[in-house]
Amino acid sequence: MQNEKLQSYQELTSAVEKYLNSLSYSKARIGTLQKGWDLIKHFMDGLYTESYNAIVGDEFIRSVLGSKNYSDLCKREKDLIRSANILTEFLTTGTVRFRSKLKFYEFKGEIGGVILQYLNDRKLSGASEDTINNHKLYLHRFLGYLNSNQVLLLADMNKKHILGFIHTLGFYSKSTIHCTLCTIRCFLRYLFENQYAEHDLAYLVPKSSYRKEAHLPTVYTKDEVERLISAVDRGNPKGKRDVAMILLAARLGLRASDICRLKFENIHWETNTIHLIQKKTQEKIELPLLTEVGNAIIDYLKYGRPVSDLPYIFIRASQPYDKLEEPTLHSIVSFYLKRAGIDNIANKKHGPHALRHSLAGILLEKKTPLPVISEVLGHTNTESTKAYLRIDLDSLRQCALDVLPLQSPHYQEVIG
Repeated sequence: MQNEKLQSYQELTSAVEKYLNSLSYSKARIGTLQKGWDLIKHFMDGLYTESYNAIVGDEFIRSVLGSKNYSDLCKREKDLIRSANILTEFLTTGTVRFRSKLKFYEFKGEIGGVILQYLNDRKLSGASEDTINNHKLYLHRFLGYLNSNQVLLLADMNKKHILGFIHTLGFYSKSTIHCTLCTIRCFLRYLFENQYAEHDLAYLVPKSSYRKEAHLPTVYTKDEVERLISAVDRGNPKGKRDVAMILLAARLGLRASDICRLKFENIHWETNTIHLIQKKTQEKIELPLLTEVGNAIIDYLKYGRPVSDLPYIFIRASQPYDKLEEPTLHSIVSFYLKRAGIDNIANKKHGPHALRHSLAGILLEKKTPLPVISEVLGHTNTESTKAYLRIDLDSLRQCALDVLPLQSPHYQEVIG
């Protein structure tokens, strides 16, 4: 395999660290892994071995697990296992795959069963996957609180338990408290409306005054976007793939989720169009396959994409040839922004969504009508697009009024 030539443990960890830096892993995350690697080295010293391999990694993991299940481990112990897995994976494949943390929540007992029924009903009513996952998190916390207070049946749940759970939310952020309260209120109302409870206890849940603050979208200038695209080395398979994905975000405004899920069937070469159902909105969208974008995709498919039966266009550049995930695309864009030498990246969003914002800004500069921008970005209505009006600074300056001098009759009239 790629890294069997690494003889010493120091060489291996240094190579992994360099690789993770290239993926834009944070210093804090790499620091956590390094602490794990130090403990693995101490473990290896106890085995009187200087060479790391998969067997050593498995032995270390078993020493961390002991007699416990993985789900019972604390965060530090899970980080130690992750440190060993990363070393083993890099040693055998030369890569480190991004792993999203899939959460599995158990809903046991009568109350847990009703929660599952509620979640299923919400799904059937059209709630998005993200919404369902958020409900799972908040309701799992609620169920945990009830179980810890020996409330195992719906008939035993009362005002005291609901208010007691709400009291435990004080340590969470304002947004989390707001979302939790909304979820619990809806669930309690569901219990009453479906005759699981005799009384509607939803009134006990206070309404939060929290309002999500509107942040100014991060945008890069047209020149900065061009520098980003030029920073990609198209002379190798990975570069061919990366530039095609970046162009889809920068030229067409596609979201990262839709770029990573793009399939061969979504591209209609005979009409030079892209047809897909957006993951976020579940709305159909049709976009023109611009010559620049189409040529980049063809170049990747002919000379860069590994042989694979996967239906997705963009896959990993090295084994295993899986579909790319959204965080990987974020790392790709971030990497090339840094390579392009664009200023002040640390204080800006630096993922593919920033390229989507930037496209909106460029279109606004060209005086493109708002409905057209909405159609390009795949918004269901122009209300979502209006947020971008705040980044059209030139137009906003034209709306500004001159400040009248203090001696103006207007002020005199007001004072009088």
